[in-house]
Parts: sequence; C-alpha cells; structure tokens
Amino acid sequence: MTQPLGRAGARLLARFAKSSSVAECSGAAGTAPKVLAAAQAGRQFSALPEPIEDVPPHPATANPAAAIPEELMEMKGIKLSGAPLYLDMQATTPLDPRVIDAMMPLMTEQYGNPHSRTHMYGWESEDLVEGARLQVAALIGADPKEIIFTSGATESNNLALKGVANFYSGKKKHIITTQTDHKCVLDSARYLSQRGFEVTYLPVKPDGLLDLELLEQAIRPDTAIVSVMMVNNEIGTLQPMKEIGAICRKHKVFFHTDAAQGIGKVPVNVNEMNIDLMSISAHKLYGPKGIGAIYIRRRPRVRLEAQMSGGGQERGIRSGTVPAPLAVGFGKACEVARQEMAVDTAHIKKLADRLYNGLNDQLQHIVLNGPQDQKQRYVGNLNLSFAYVEGESLLMGLKDLAVSSGSACTSASLEPSYVLRALGVEEDMAHTSLRFGIGRFTTEAEVDRAIALTVQHVSKLREMSPLWEMVQEGIDIKTIQWSQH
Repeated sequence: MTQPLGRAGARLLARFAKSSSVAECSGAAGTAPKVLAAAQAGRQFSALPEPIEDVPPHPATANPAAAIPEELMEMKGIKLSGAPLYLDMQATTPLDPRVIDAMMPLMTEQYGNPHSRTHMYGWESEDLVEGARLQVAALIGADPKEIIFTSGATESNNLALKGVANFYSGKKKHIITTQTDHKCVLDSARYLSQRGFEVTYLPVKPDGLLDLELLEQAIRPDTAIVSVMMVNNEIGTLQPMKEIGAICRKHKVFFHTDAAQGIGKVPVNVNEMNIDLMSISAHKLYGPKGIGAIYIRRRPRVRLEAQMSGGGQERGIRSGTVPAPLAVGFGKACEVARQEMAVDTAHIKKLADRLYNGLNDQLQHIVLNGPQDQKQRYVGNLNLSFAYVEGESLLMGLKDLAVSSGSACTSASLEPSYVLRALGVEEDMAHTSLRFGIGRFTTEAEVDRAIALTVQHVSKLREMSPLWEMVQEGIDIKTIQWSQH
C-alpha cells in the first residue's frame, strides 16, 4: 500500500510537478493535483511553504495583486517576509519524497527492532535494514558487509581515525591529514596528538587541491592512516581520490576520506580509488538526518578499535540499535542518487552556471574561491567573495535567502574561514565570502531571485563603502599606507 507523502513530500511535489521525475514518485498521482492547486493560489512567501489545508488562506491570497505585508514573522530577532529561498545544500538537503515513502511504513506498522530475532516484527525490520545496506554499498561499489551504519559522518570520521590509530598504536604513531579537512577530522587528529601520536597537516594549493608530491614525501614507515576530504564543504574542491589512493596503497598506508559532500553527487568506486575507509552522511544526499555509515574495507582487511561499548551490533564495531526507519530512508536516498546522478549533475551545473554568470554580468570584483576548472570541483558549491563588502552585513541583508557565510562568527570575534585562510585568500576577501549551495530541487526561479537579491544588497553595501568610492575613482587601495592610531 502506498503511504501518503505528508506535508514535506507534498511541498516538493508541488514545486517540481512539471519535472519528469514527479510522475515516477510513489504517491504523486493522487497528491500532486491538490497540492498544485494550493500552490497556484499565490502564497506570499519567498519560497513555497508547506501546504496546510485546514488553515484559512491569508487575505492577500484572495487577490494575488494585493499588497503583501512587509513583515509576516519574526525568528531569532530577525523579521522575515516569509520562508527564505533555500540555497544551503552543503549544510543539509531536503528529504526526497521517495525517501519519505520508503520510511513511512517503518514509522507506522513495521516498527520492530531489527536486532529482535524471536518474532516477525524483528525479522521484517532486519530484512529492510539489510536491503538498505545493499543500496548504500551499491552506490560506492562496495560489499554490503563493508557498510557499518553510524549516526553520521562525524561519528564515522571519529571512528576511522581513532579506531585505526588505537588498533595499530603499537607500531604506527603517525597520521596525515590536510589543513582544509572537516573540523571533526582535525579535532580527532588533535585529540590523538595529545595522546602520543604525531600528526602532519598538509597545506593545499591556492585552489584547495592537495600537492601529491608533498603527500608522498610526508608518508613514513610508521604512518598509520592518511585522511583527505573528498569534496570540501566550504569551497567544493574535488580531490584526486584515485591518485591519492594509489600513493597510499603503494606505501601500504590506510586511506580514509570524509565523503559526506561527494557521495551521491560525484561517481565513487572504492575499489578503483583504493579507498580503505570512507565516511558518509545521509542528510547530505536527500536522506534523513541522524544516520550515516562508514565503509571499512575487508580485503585487504582494515582493523580498528570500536569507540562505543554495548550489545555488539554492526559486527561489533558500532554498538546500539540501528534506527530502521532512518536506515531504510538512507538506502532509498542512495538508490535514487545512483539512478539519477547524471540528471542531477546536468540540472545543478545548468543552475550553477546561471547563478555565477548572472552575478558576474551585473557585479564587478567577484572571486570564485576554489578551483576554476569545474572538473576539479563539485559544481553545486559556489563560494564567492564580493570585494569591498562586509560578509556578515551582506548575510544579514540577504534574510530572504538561506545561504552560508564563509567566515565563522563568534560573539567575541570575527575570524575568516580556516579553509579560505589555508588557500591564501586575503583576510578582507575571506570575510566577504558567501557559499551558494544548489541541489536537486533548486529551480531557475529561485536562482534568478537569488541573483536579484544579491545584486541589490551588494550594490547597496558598496554604495556605503568609502573603499568602493576610492576604487571607482581609480585609486589602487593596496598602494595606500594606512596610518595606525
């Protein structure tokens, strides 16, 4: 029996009912017409909100031409005119309606514990979890026995580095990673360095790519593991996985990669790339939050020390009950990604080009951070620096656009991103960066609206900037010697 999509699934169906993929979604035929009718009524939000059938429509919807209130809601002290357009796909992705369909039975009827071996509820739940394991493995060219479910990529990264380092600590005391890797990898490496391990943090080139010669030179006889992020979450750099894997295999060193930003978006085969351990997160590929996986190679075998004690689930590597609904949703997300990766890539590339060209046509002094060659980056990640604009002011001005800043802001200080600093980006430009994340469900209308809003606010902030005025007058700011007071 087909399960109802619910409000979240209906929202996505309404937005993309004209695409060919909607007809293939389970439950689309009965749900789409009703939702489309609500969507076409003319809601007053920046992005299409969830349809709520029982709530009377806003007075403005009776007449689409009626004036729309400037302020409809307040959240976190910020007044919003409606739900912002979502262009932050590197932070998380919306659930695909097909994933919701797959998960729904396990949250209503098939709620057994997959580790219960004495009755039907446990048996059917176990079968569904093992089916999901097979779907995850198929996406990366692995054996299902090599897939261990975790809570997400952060846990998988901790398990990979700490697990391998501790198991081989008698002979191997050296770890290699990069200066631009994910924070949980860097923090795990720092944790191990405080416990007797030596860590080498390799620099990267100005485009974020790793120098393979430096990597090979850094490997020592006591190197236990090399960890290099597949796709950088901030700038989209796609590292040469196959070449890195070949170097590690040559020197008989385990190769781990945080692939959370790459799985389901770029082709991955763990055998062709000689990857020994890999971290995956479901919510980065239109799956549910709270679940991920670690791939652990069986031949040649990788041994590691479990980081959690308990019932010995997941082959004794990760104790704890596997959340069956999340696992099944994760598996379905991987299956959809494997089937539609080429279509997704073409759609995302088209919109990314539209966004980048649209901004460059109307604004000067924009810098694309990371590789300029699209073959060396994930096309759905556009990290742009806008010269002569303060990044946080721009981000706050773009309240109708859900994007991320390239700088990390704390209550006491404002420091530019460590990733951009590692690339050698000047501090003033690092402060002005915004990351636009485009995904499967992004539309041309959203991209065009993002262009208009960004151009509007960048131009407004530049008009208030004395530096921009000096540049317009032909003054080379870098030649000015500023006095210190």
